[in-house]
Amino acid sequence: MKTGCRIVKDIKRPEKTLVDQFAGVAVANLDDCMGRMSAVHEDIVPVNKTRLLGTAFTVKVPEGDNLMFHAAMDLAKPGDVIVIDAGGDTRRSVFGELMVTYCRMKGIRGIVVDGAVRDVDAMSKMEDFAVYARGVTPDGPYKNGPGEINTTVVCGGRVVNPGDIVLGDEDGVIFIRPEEAPELLDKVRKIQENERKILDTMKKEGTYIRPWVEEKLRALGVEYTDYMDYTKC
Repeated sequence: MKTGCRIVKDIKRPEKTLVDQFAGVAVANLDDCMGRMSAVHEDIVPVNKTRLLGTAFTVKVPEGDNLMFHAAMDLAKPGDVIVIDAGGDTRRSVFGELMVTYCRMKGIRGIVVDGAVRDVDAMSKMEDFAVYARGVTPDGPYKNGPGEINTTVVCGGRVVNPGDIVLGDEDGVIFIRPEEAPELLDKVRKIQENERKILDTMKKEGTYIRPWVEEKLRALGVEYTDYMDYTKC
């Protein structure tokens, strides 16, 4: 196939029952389970408060161009999340309200773009469709191509393969390889249960037990002083 200008019409998607198990999982907790280095760059932020969960349908476009995104919208299926590698460019928007409305009608769950969007006021009010973007500009895109659909892309500094599970909340977005999903689910459930217990103890007893803090301070050789009057220094 022609590198830089190719379209893969369909992809292998993970079972819906597997994807759905990530509903309600916090991106921060999952990132803790993935080395604390797996979420997209912090400049890619939510346009609204809708949580995101679905299967990655990847698109790669030149900076400020959306021809391949137009083609991708017609190919994506319900439950997909369109992930667009726009090279991080924010000088021209890749899409706005019209394209988002069409995606919603098709049952697509959301869009993550490493680039800019416009018509933010309309998208910010949507309660059933998630949008994440690196920037906002009223300047519209070109429609010349080339580009790619359903190839490996980079979004927010993270490699994304078609069919990866996409999870997003107000903290950010993270991509999960389906083959790693069962193990990650076990880990993140343990973390969330532990956090629930800690919060419950805080509310009931007003304590936050963290023995590791003292251990770290001791290892650093911290010198303690009971009191110091800096006015006399």
